[in-house]
Amino acid sequence: MRIDKFLKISRILKRRTVAQDAANAGKITVNGREAKPSTRVKAGDIVELSFASGTLRFKILEIREFVKKDEAQSLYEVLV
Repeated sequence: MRIDKFLKISRILKRRTVAQDAANAGKITVNGREAKPSTRVKAGDIVELSFASGTLRFKILEIREFVKKDEAQSLYEVLV
């Protein structure tokens, strides 16, 4: 699955276009490498997302095409 789509489905970012803009600005890394919106991710990948207020680092636990809002957080684990 593409990183921009995963960020939207997992509800980490609200819209896919926001995820695409973040990737194009160099604010997303996957396994330590800068990611483009089309970068493929899989279970076990470590993603780091930079915000103005800090950084969110998480591990992808599962990839699913559709997920209910209350189950979205089960797709990833936040790392400290």
